[in-house]
Amino acid sequence: MTTEVSKPKTAAMRSYQNFINGKWVSPISGQIYERKSPITGQTIVQIPWSDQADADTAIQAARQAFDRGNWSKSHAYTRHDVLGKIAQALRVKASELAQTLCEEVGRPLEICLGEVQITAQVYDYFAGLALDVKGESITQHDSSAIGLTIHEPVGVVGIITPWNFPLLLVSWKIAPALAAGCTMVVKPSEFTPSSTFMLAEIIAQAGVPEGVINIVTGDGPVVGERLVESPLVDKIAFTGSTAIGRRIMAKAAPTLKRISLELGGKSPNIVFPDADLAAAVGGAFFGIYLNSGQVCQAGSRLLLHESIKDEFVEQLVAATKNIKLGDPMDSTTTMGPVINEKQFDRIQGYIQAGQTDGAKMLIGGSGRYSVEGLEQGLFVQPTIFDAVNGEMAIAREEIFGPVLSVISFKDEADALQIANNSMYGLTAAVWTKNLDTAMRMAKGIRVGTVWVNTYHTAGLEPCMPYGGYKQSGIGRELGHKGLEEYFETKSIQIKLGN
Repeated sequence: MTTEVSKPKTAAMRSYQNFINGKWVSPISGQIYERKSPITGQTIVQIPWSDQADADTAIQAARQAFDRGNWSKSHAYTRHDVLGKIAQALRVKASELAQTLCEEVGRPLEICLGEVQITAQVYDYFAGLALDVKGESITQHDSSAIGLTIHEPVGVVGIITPWNFPLLLVSWKIAPALAAGCTMVVKPSEFTPSSTFMLAEIIAQAGVPEGVINIVTGDGPVVGERLVESPLVDKIAFTGSTAIGRRIMAKAAPTLKRISLELGGKSPNIVFPDADLAAAVGGAFFGIYLNSGQVCQAGSRLLLHESIKDEFVEQLVAATKNIKLGDPMDSTTTMGPVINEKQFDRIQGYIQAGQTDGAKMLIGGSGRYSVEGLEQGLFVQPTIFDAVNGEMAIAREEIFGPVLSVISFKDEADALQIANNSMYGLTAAVWTKNLDTAMRMAKGIRVGTVWVNTYHTAGLEPCMPYGGYKQSGIGRELGHKGLEEYFETKSIQIKLGN
């Protein structure tokens, strides 16, 4: 493995206030939170550390904006045009946004730029869908009656988002909510808040009325739970851990509000012996190491047919040795640090557990990986375990780091049993040249998304719905299904006169 020794670029300090009712306002308590860089350990952004009163102020602003109706009842072309302006502004500010993401997430700059570009496509897509919302008419059931179905915005949406892809994942929620005519209060992660504040400014400048989008930062159990519990909030859209998803379900129960949850995963990446080996190795590499493995859909369980396992693993280990850990602002860096000390310690615990449980570590290891000039950086060595079985923690639990478990299988039935032996059901991949094998596996694996001969993307986003089975979530994002999450459906029955 290569250590990147280029001099790190210094990040400028940023400071934000809450964005409520179209204005930047300080938290009532006056408290702030300082986010330290995962690259250098230095403070790079200061944000409000809000309390329940701040959340209530934002919720009231969103409620009043919705009830006024100047957005919720706006013309479809108005929403279409505004969403298009947001997409264009994102492209104009792509370089600035990408640098901000790089500094806060610790992900290589080129991949951050890709996040901005894909985010712009999300707004373009939902701009189009805003013009394609239509109900049904029922005219032939009874000659003396006509039935109509219409779609109305669900209301005020509480949006709670994670730190790993902060601009993209918040936009998966904001874009359809705007297209539907909803108003919202957003609580981004305190670890990666800046891109959400920058997005709020873009949205306001695009012509969204005051109060439609509000941003409040703070502690999840305070600000986030207030969004979940408030009777003025009609829906919660959340991306994060399965544990927090369960808590949101419980807290939302008294008000019976709508919820959509995109939660954890332990995705199987399955390679059959007839696969294009070079492509599958590349897919396995990208599947586990993207964003230092901090991806809910990471291909963290690599299922290899026993006839190709040794050759495949040899090639993957060789590719892993070429990873360059270092400053993500440097163009030669291929992997940056993990997000914070807590996540670093969590990953280290799983690496140690894998060794204790008897898995064979082929590359990597525990402990902080030292990069010259970035000694405070939270760098984790990419790690591959072989001889893993389904009872080991590294095969069952979501690690959210660059740690891969290799599991061999004998045949289709064996692969399917291993793949489904999980409480999660978010994504999976199948590598084979046999269409029958691909379709049998795709239909048999209980997950929300199956890729065939690719991983993380097939170039079809954002038109394909995304979400999980089992404990990987409830509801869908993206596609027509993603827009439907932000509507209520009303039936109108008309009795005709004689």
